[in-house]
Amino acid sequence: MAEPSLQLRLAQKLALSPQLQQAIRLLQLNRIELREYIQEVLDSNPILERDEGDGAGDTAEDAGAERAEESPDDYETDWETESLGAEQWTETGGGYDFDGEAQIADSSEGSLLDHLLWQINLAHFSPIDTAIAQAIVYGLDEDGFLQESLEEIRASLAPELLVSEDEVLAVLHRVQRMEPVGVATRDTQECIRVQLSALPSDTPHRDLASRIARDYLDLLARHDLDELRKRTGAGEDAVLAAIELVQSLEPRPGSRFDNRRDEYLVPDVYVTRADDEWRVTLNPENEPGLKLNGYYIDLLRKSGGSDADYLRGRLQEARWLMSSLELRNRTLLRVSQAIVEAQQDFMEHGEMAMKPLILKDIADAIEVHESTVSRATTRKYMLTPRGLFELKYFFSSHVRTERGGTRSATAVKAQLQVLLENEPTDKPLSDQELSELLRKTGVIVARRTVAKYRESLGIGSSSERRRLYRLRAQRPA
Repeated sequence: MAEPSLQLRLAQKLALSPQLQQAIRLLQLNRIELREYIQEVLDSNPILERDEGDGAGDTAEDAGAERAEESPDDYETDWETESLGAEQWTETGGGYDFDGEAQIADSSEGSLLDHLLWQINLAHFSPIDTAIAQAIVYGLDEDGFLQESLEEIRASLAPELLVSEDEVLAVLHRVQRMEPVGVATRDTQECIRVQLSALPSDTPHRDLASRIARDYLDLLARHDLDELRKRTGAGEDAVLAAIELVQSLEPRPGSRFDNRRDEYLVPDVYVTRADDEWRVTLNPENEPGLKLNGYYIDLLRKSGGSDADYLRGRLQEARWLMSSLELRNRTLLRVSQAIVEAQQDFMEHGEMAMKPLILKDIADAIEVHESTVSRATTRKYMLTPRGLFELKYFFSSHVRTERGGTRSATAVKAQLQVLLENEPTDKPLSDQELSELLRKTGVIVARRTVAKYRESLGIGSSSERRRLYRLRAQRPA
């Protein structure tokens, strides 16, 4: 019988103060979520009330001033020390938990985001992989496609994690196998390929279907059966069966979830031109004014024992919230101002003048981490003289030019749209021809990239456009 022994294990665990946890949470909330959260606090904390403008009580600005007098141990809100992921905090549709215990609730009937977060909490992920998986699902659009690059996902994580792109890719592959299978893929082609690979290996015609999805999806879209037979070397029955298998799959993995909320888009910040300068201001309607209730403050001074302890705790909670809101506003304003300064050409000349911009550029400009910029720009909107845009809209990858410079992918898309709007209707331009025309303007874009940009603009292939032009020509005047 083995003798009992005592083992010591050294482990490192990052922890966030409750104040910083709250500040991080408020920063990533959108307008509606912020209002709901503030209302919950108002309902539970008698010391905190709305500021109706009567001048009574302490305001958020007062709380922010008091924060400067407190010690760093009392209030840690330095975004540079932010450490999301390794501290094992999770968020689900049911709420937030910062003590390492997952609050798990079946959210399968809710949004795609809630459903995936629920699965992540159930999966046997390491703390670091959990943080990566959460960052991935927050980068999905309403159809379940991943809109952020591996580098952007890696950059949004805490710097202490030291995560590589290969690690992000490994977690991404696991997320893609979650329900619904094919979620977090980059395009329809990859989505179908992932769904096919998840089928049992003995599924009839799976290998042929995978080959068609990988190499000949454009032929499938055109229903070019003869060319598919020629390219694959398979018989007609086999090709038809493979096509039927592909068509049985879901090209938009998030389509069955209720991801769209009935809400009006209200800007979080305004951009105006004054004295030859672009200025950014916060929308004051997005955040209700808060103040401390004078009656309960007086009651606290007169109370003792458990009553005083209770009121003192609520007072601290109220001041933390007010200070966190002030920090959120200041961060959002700084990020927005830096974006406008970087994209002045867009403000003056439109999409064609959009410059390449990544999270790190803004983070370096205002001296915060990329993850802070990512949270500040997610689901936040800016009203400019050119329209209402999500802050994420102003970030885009770059495309090389022949002179060794770079152009924004957004600007290239705008240029591509102009070419397509002016193409001859009797002979629509192919993706290769579009690529060559762009190259003549100094922009180096591969045919596959042109196809990707064209699809993102909601524009069909040259054969689809040709049919559309013919139908329009046949319509009676």
